[in-house]
Amino acid sequence: MRSDPADYEIVAPGNLQDVVMLMGDNPGALLPIAGGTDVMVQYAAGTLRARKLVNIWNLPDLRRVEVLAAEIQIGAGSTYTDLREHAVVKSEFPLLSRAASWIGGISNQNRGTLGGNIANASPAGDSLPALLAYGAELILVSVRGERRVAYRDFHKDYKKMDLAADELIRAICLAREFKPYISYTRKVGTRNAQAISKVCMAALGRMEHGVIADARIAVGSVAPVPLRLMETERVLNGKRLESSIALLARKTAAEEIRPIDDIRSTARYRSAVVGNLVAEFLERLGAPAAGHE
Repeated sequence: MRSDPADYEIVAPGNLQDVVMLMGDNPGALLPIAGGTDVMVQYAAGTLRARKLVNIWNLPDLRRVEVLAAEIQIGAGSTYTDLREHAVVKSEFPLLSRAASWIGGISNQNRGTLGGNIANASPAGDSLPALLAYGAELILVSVRGERRVAYRDFHKDYKKMDLAADELIRAICLAREFKPYISYTRKVGTRNAQAISKVCMAALGRMEHGVIADARIAVGSVAPVPLRLMETERVLNGKRLESSIALLARKTAAEEIRPIDDIRSTARYRSAVVGNLVAEFLERLGAPAAGHE
């Protein structure tokens, strides 16, 4: 049953400072809404509980990509279209640009935001494995000031985050150090677009003298939170790409994930797909003419 609009109130302060002050005065009482692509799904389904919403759509402090010498800072209000079209994101962070092109249709990409994908805390969020692979950090803001946290530590459990009731995600920070890396990303779903992932993977690799100098592998839809496969990476790093290492990496990846049976897929299928994607990444990493996807 659709929600009743009379149960909701929305305020639109117009600038980030006033939003932060409102949230500080009413911790946990306000739900920030930007593009609304996730919130409106809940509203239409009648699962959005009655509460006050605070509009953060198109705030200048959240809707910009700041390019610094050592990193880029992507405002949490940046849309997927912004990510697809930004020159530095496309050239230096292709995993994120590619993931942005998978999310919904063009209308959703024009409205949906990177901060919203993070705060929605779905393990199937298409952008989230890319952020893990790039070692993203988040800048969180509140009336107490700002704090910077590693994204890999942000999701604590299903829909549980290291985000206080009065905090807002302001920006996502990515170090500009991945140009020498080979990038690999795949989304496995019912369709190529406008489908929730059964499994999604983002991976980066750098070879030196025939040895894997650095492998970074992250997956979504296979656990309560998006996962960085740290044990699998440890199996690979410092090793030559041999068949025995590839087999061990597949086995380790299957042991790291925690897939479930649900309406979209089965745990067995997800485990098999993760193994296949790890193998495909390693094939790409070892190819003489390997490059960026």
